[in-house]
Amino acid sequence: MTGEWNSELRVQETERAQVWIIGNREQVTHLMNEFYVKRIATDRVQFTPIVPAPFATGKYMTVLVR
Repeated sequence: MTGEWNSELRVQETERAQVWIIGNREQVTHLMNEFYVKRIATDRVQFTPIVPAPFATGKYMTVLVR
């Protein structure tokens, strides 16, 4: 990662790990379901709502907070 991004990502030791899923809406939904079925996520409420990715035109994203 570039230094520019490092200054934006403030990480504290008490923060939880995150998995970012980015793709078209169908891909994001499919991966959310796959993570749930494979028990990577124990509940769908662990995912943030699907939102347009601010850094990629036409892409959507969700974050799995573990």
